[in-house]
Amino acid sequence: MTDTTSVARNAAARQDAAATSSSSSSGPARNGPAGSTTHAGTAPPRLARARRLLAGEGERPRWLFWAGLAVAAIVIFGLAPALLSDFRLSLLAKFFCYAIVASGIGLAWGRGGMLTLGQGVYFGVGAYAMAMFLKISDARDRGGPDALPDFMQIAGMRALPSYWEPFASPGFALAVILLVPPLLAFGFGYLVFNRKVKGAYFAILSQALAAAAAIFLVSRAELGGSNGLNRFTGFFGFALADPANRQMLYFLAGGALIGVVLLVRQLMNSRFGELLVAVRDQEERVRFLGYDPALVKSFAYAVAAFAAGLAGALFVPIVGIISPSAIGIAPSIAFLIGVAIGGRATLLGPVLGAIGVAWAQTAFSEAYPSQWTYLQGILFIVVVGFLPGGLASLFVLRRRHAKVQAETTTTTTTTSETTTSAATADPSEETR
Repeated sequence: MTDTTSVARNAAARQDAAATSSSSSSGPARNGPAGSTTHAGTAPPRLARARRLLAGEGERPRWLFWAGLAVAAIVIFGLAPALLSDFRLSLLAKFFCYAIVASGIGLAWGRGGMLTLGQGVYFGVGAYAMAMFLKISDARDRGGPDALPDFMQIAGMRALPSYWEPFASPGFALAVILLVPPLLAFGFGYLVFNRKVKGAYFAILSQALAAAAAIFLVSRAELGGSNGLNRFTGFFGFALADPANRQMLYFLAGGALIGVVLLVRQLMNSRFGELLVAVRDQEERVRFLGYDPALVKSFAYAVAAFAAGLAGALFVPIVGIISPSAIGIAPSIAFLIGVAIGGRATLLGPVLGAIGVAWAQTAFSEAYPSQWTYLQGILFIVVVGFLPGGLASLFVLRRRHAKVQAETTTTTTTTSETTTSAATADPSEETR
């Protein structure tokens, strides 16, 4: 009996040794985290999970996003119109326009690593296109097909400038709003990215573009000069003085915000989103694999410009004015501040950050008009210095901490069970 048992043990030991040698010869091993051993070519699972959590890409059920979207839709289209006054509702619609711009910046900057300091340019293209159409419509409603906008009559102009005439068509104006900003951004971006300009140099170029656009508009009297275009009375045949039509504009802004968020989410979760992150982290390796990083970055930059142009077009009838001061360097940096505070690498962080910063600016500037600028600067410095991922990173870190605790508890439980089972093993086996 004892000889048979010894032979069986020797055979099992030889099988274990053969399995160990075959697994070690299949490829060189390297030490993974927490003392584990992983073979070359295999990503350490804990390290991969940690990276996804730090990037805000934790594994969450899909229904959670759609449930949150449904709640947001109920708040935007149900609760807010019922609880807020007409003035506060129009103010919230203006905040939605800022959030639309921020969502596009979140894609370009958060996922693509492009510090865009010139989104005011594309915001201005959409805004001025809509403003020109509305001014022509208002003039012709008051004085006939040959009437000039009121500010041109005051300035003594006798004819409508030639480049204004196509904007009498609503189709042409909408085409400019939806197509010109992304096409302009794609062309500018490809010229810059194809020459491998990135980082601070791209930020300086985009900021210079915003400054040049503002200076150009100030010098053009037929575009209102420094005063801009204002005093709109109608919007595609609807009177802007009617509270019901003002509420319609709020619904348009809310629907546009949800649509842009869904578009950005689809791009982030697609293969394009993975390729965009790869270009941000390892541009040369992506180029070595046969992709053109300039095309990838230019497309993301064009999507951000599309969002900015759409927001500018909605901003004009909601606020009632567009001027060079709304598209220059300062507004472009203000767009960026909301994204940085909310969390540029997340989907909803830029949206909530832009709305929160705009609301805080309105609330604090009413009570402390001279101190708000300092408070905004302090908030930006604190977030960038201590929370580079924005306020949204607090939730990511909390989720990461909870997951690490769960893994630690599972490991401790498994170890204790193994120790207990070893301690309660049959003593007769050891004697034999």
